[in-house]
Amino acid sequence: MSTVHEILSKLSLEGDHSLPPSAYATVKAYSNFDADRDAAALETAIKTKGVDEVTIINILTNRSSEQRQDIAFAYQRRTKKELSAALKSALSGHLEAVILGLLKTPAQYDASELKAAMKGLGTDEDTLIEIICSRTNQELYEINRVYRESNQLFGKRCEDTSVIDYELIDLDARELYDAGVKRKGTDVPKWINIMTERSVPHLQKVFERYKNYSPYDMLESIKKEVKGDLENAFLNLVQCIQNKQLYFADRLYDSMKGKGTRDKVLIRIMVSRCEIDMLKIKSEFKRKYGKSLYYFIQQDTKGDYQRALLNLCGGED
Repeated sequence: MSTVHEILSKLSLEGDHSLPPSAYATVKAYSNFDADRDAAALETAIKTKGVDEVTIINILTNRSSEQRQDIAFAYQRRTKKELSAALKSALSGHLEAVILGLLKTPAQYDASELKAAMKGLGTDEDTLIEIICSRTNQELYEINRVYRESNQLFGKRCEDTSVIDYELIDLDARELYDAGVKRKGTDVPKWINIMTERSVPHLQKVFERYKNYSPYDMLESIKKEVKGDLENAFLNLVQCIQNKQLYFADRLYDSMKGKGTRDKVLIRIMVSRCEIDMLKIKSEFKRKYGKSLYYFIQQDTKGDYQRALLNLCGGED
C-alpha cells in the first residue's frame, strides 16, 4: 500500500459545525415544492422534440438534494421509468454529467466519484484526496455505507471538541518539526499520525504553533521534505485544514485557468458544494483571484452546460 493510500485510509476531517449547512448554500429547498408537478414537467421536457434542456436545468438546479430524490420517486411512479435513465438518454456531454450528479444523494455522488478515481490503470490521487480530505466524519460514514462492498475506505479522525489542549498542541507542533525539518529524512508515519488523527480546530492551532519551532510554515516544510504524490497529499490535506473553502476556490481556479477546462473537477465541486458552502467558496475565490467565480464560469463554458453551472453558482457576486 502506498504511503498516500495510508494517509487516505486513516483520514477523515471533522468540519465546522458553527452554522447550519444551508447558511452558505447557493442551492436551497424550493419553497413552493410539488414533486408531482416537477415530475410531470420533466416528463414533458424529456419527450419534447429536441429535448427541453432549459426546463430540466431550471427544475433540477433549483431544488434541494432531498427534493430531487422526491421528484425521481414521483417520476418513476408516474412513468414506470427511472428518471436518471431517462435523462441519461435525453442529455449528453458535460450537461449530462452535471444533471446525473445532482440526481444522486451527496454520499452516492462522492462514492461514485471515488470509485471512478480508483478504476482502471493508475489511481486519480487528486480526486481521492479532494473528497476524503474535505468531508466530515458524518459525510465519510455515509460514503462508507454506500460503498460497503469495498470494506472500509477510510478511518475516523478525533471528534471536534470545545476543549483546547494547549499541551498537546505544543507537543504535536514540536513533533511535526522534529520528524521533518529538524532531521535528515522525514519520519512520514509520524506526520501521518498527527495529521490524520487530530481534529481540525486542534490542527489549525498546531500549524500556528509550528511556526515557533520551524523557520518555515507547514506548507513550505512539506515542499522541502517530500515529493511527488506524497507532497501533493500533504499539501492538499494542510490546505484543507487551514481553510477548506479557499482550498476549493483554488481547485476551481486551477480547473479553468490556461487552455482547456478540467471539467470533471469543475463539475464535481459545483455539484458537491452548492448545498454546503458555495457562498464561502465564492467569496474566497473573488478575494484571491480578483474576479468572481461566476465570471470565470461564464468565460470558460457555454450553452446549457454553462446555464446549469451558473445556477449552481447562485448568481453574480
